[in-house]
Amino acid sequence: MAGETPPAQPAPGPPPRPLLWRWRRNPLRRRTDVLQAWIGLGVLLAVAAVGPVAAVLVGDAAHRHYRDTAHHQARTRHPTTATLVRDAPRHPEPGSEEEKKTRYPVEARFTTREGRIRTTRTEVRPGLPAGSPVRVWVTSGGEATGPPLTREQVRRRSMGWALLTAIGVALTGAAAHGLAGLVLRRRNLADWDRAWARTAPRWTTPT
Repeated sequence: MAGETPPAQPAPGPPPRPLLWRWRRNPLRRRTDVLQAWIGLGVLLAVAAVGPVAAVLVGDAAHRHYRDTAHHQARTRHPTTATLVRDAPRHPEPGSEEEKKTRYPVEARFTTREGRIRTTRTEVRPGLPAGSPVRVWVTSGGEATGPPLTREQVRRRSMGWALLTAIGVALTGAAAHGLAGLVLRRRNLADWDRAWARTAPRWTTPT
């Protein structure tokens, strides 16, 4: 209808900043803007250069550590047969795929090489009756323990440390860039305060 007031339109937002605006010459660009751009570029190059190297070095060190650990475990641990002390719990869904993957911790008794009887807890499949033989790993001192690390476990743990190192380098770079930006923003605010202190008296009308 004629004479109707059109609906209010939302206020336009700020225009998008041009790409790489800190590198472009313009009257409003400050020296701190250029400095922040160079710091960002330096941090990016440092992370790209240091990250892969640090990940490889840490991953290699972790691989050697876990490989030596696996060899030591293989020399000091051995499997033996234990007997379940009580029945393992039954799974609520017999015959399901979940039952095939589920394991319950149950007490088992075994005899060490020195003839001592020890009791430990080991994970077994559901429904295994008491008296069933199960395999457990024992240390040279007769203590129950887990099996030695496998090659796949060594590889996964080494890759995990390498990945964590790469992420740590990236986060360190991001933190350094953020800290530099905070310092530069505080410097800008201080510059604005000093500039306003010089300009304000010109705008003030004496009464």
